Amino acid sequence: MDHPKVGELSQERSLSFSESPLMAHKNPKQNEVPQWTWSLKWAAIGSSIGAAVPVGYCTGVMNSPAEVMRSWCNETLIARYDLDLGESGLELLWSALVSIFLVGGAIGSVVGATVANKFGRRGCFNICGVLLALAAICFYACRPLDSVELLLLGRLLAGLAGGLITAFMPMWHSEISSLSQRSTLAPLCPMGLTLGVVVAQVCSLRSVLGGPENWHLCLAFYGLLVVVCYAPFRWYPESPKWMYVVKGHKDEARRQLQQLRGYSDGSASLQAEIDEMELEAASKVEALGLVQVLRDPQYRLPLIIVCAFLGGQQLSGINAIFFYSVSIFRKAGLSIQASQWANLGAGSLNLATSMLGPILLERLNRRPLMLFSTFFCTVFLFLFAMMLYFIESFSWFAMGCIGCIFLYIFFFQFGLGPMPFFIGAELFELAPRPAAMSLGSVVYWICNFIIGMAFPTLQNAFGALVFLPFSVACLLLFVLTKRYLPETRGREPSEVAPLVASGFKSKVLLNHHAVSQS
Repeated sequence: MDHPKVGELSQERSLSFSESPLMAHKNPKQNEVPQWTWSLKWAAIGSSIGAAVPVGYCTGVMNSPAEVMRSWCNETLIARYDLDLGESGLELLWSALVSIFLVGGAIGSVVGATVANKFGRRGCFNICGVLLALAAICFYACRPLDSVELLLLGRLLAGLAGGLITAFMPMWHSEISSLSQRSTLAPLCPMGLTLGVVVAQVCSLRSVLGGPENWHLCLAFYGLLVVVCYAPFRWYPESPKWMYVVKGHKDEARRQLQQLRGYSDGSASLQAEIDEMELEAASKVEALGLVQVLRDPQYRLPLIIVCAFLGGQQLSGINAIFFYSVSIFRKAGLSIQASQWANLGAGSLNLATSMLGPILLERLNRRPLMLFSTFFCTVFLFLFAMMLYFIESFSWFAMGCIGCIFLYIFFFQFGLGPMPFFIGAELFELAPRPAAMSLGSVVYWICNFIIGMAFPTLQNAFGALVFLPFSVACLLLFVLTKRYLPETRGREPSEVAPLVASGFKSKVLLNHHAVSQS
């Protein structure tokens, strides 16, 4: 089937709007401002706390109780199977426990587009809730049942849920919100992931739940959030655009849109959004698969941007910094306990800065925020690598390393932290959006896996210089943003897509200026 090109579809859309009698005779008094209805607030807050926070929790919960859990795994395998793995075998098992979560994330991302298109955005959210609940049960039961297999299964299920969430949640939030509300909702998924990591750092302290008797409770603790937030699952709204364009349920989509916006029946604003969806449905643009999106040259540049942003976020070294921060704090003269608390402070700064995301994204454009973030991340990662390499040369370099860590984390959350998760929803229209965001999520989890598995080896081989490639990754993202990222704030994807449809020949800044003047 031939699909209309983005430029043609956008031209057709603008012609249809200009010629539509309905739009021409619209009474300005009937225009309504979209409201922050209870349905929209519940979808945003409930999904973030009930799904994104648990995934972030599972990402960060394995660090502190690692020694206790490794001992339990060894004792359990000896008791059940008379199998003594030895130090190397135990290290391999632990690597499997950590990495299977990332493997599950990659698999969940691969099927994310299919699940989101077939079952809807809310259906995908409900599937994530089932996976997270089953994972929590596995975590809770593994120690009483002396089952390492349940621990592995729980990590895999949580990873599958994580892959689905990063693939569909920013897209869902974008589709249920109006254009004016989109900047506020856009960073909620990465904020939830960051909050989950900090909650995990607190819960996994030995004095809380990270001790030898309670570590399984620590792993399963997030299940309480899942139960609370998923209990009223029937009240979560579905994406009106998915219902209208993909499923053809026009009356249901209208009712859902009215409930989300708080519009009255005769509202011109409501009719304008319905007309927009009708044009997209009339163009007969079907949801595109991964192969179709990859083959179409008009999607090449935006797809590269999405994948580079999500993969580059991991290759910028944020997880490696948290992995290495405790030892840096130790080199600065802090005790083991003080270093753990300083690491928690770094995570708390990461969370606090991420909370600025909705405010910044609502008031400032995407391009300057991303340029600002990637530039300073490049600078402070380079300074961190140099100071760490020559840490014995000057006494103040140790404190300088700590300062660089905190400044890097601070500037990371201005753009590099939140923006990669939702930029795909603003670059792609409905048809290619699930496939594009799913592919970006796959790249995110693969790069996460590469850093988790390769960083310790590279660290042993290159020492502090291992952070120089992270600085280069941030620099490359700065260049990509400067040259090819169009401004998406306050604009529909149908306006943005033509700006990047010519691939690397796109003149993003010139086209943006021309469109703004027209």
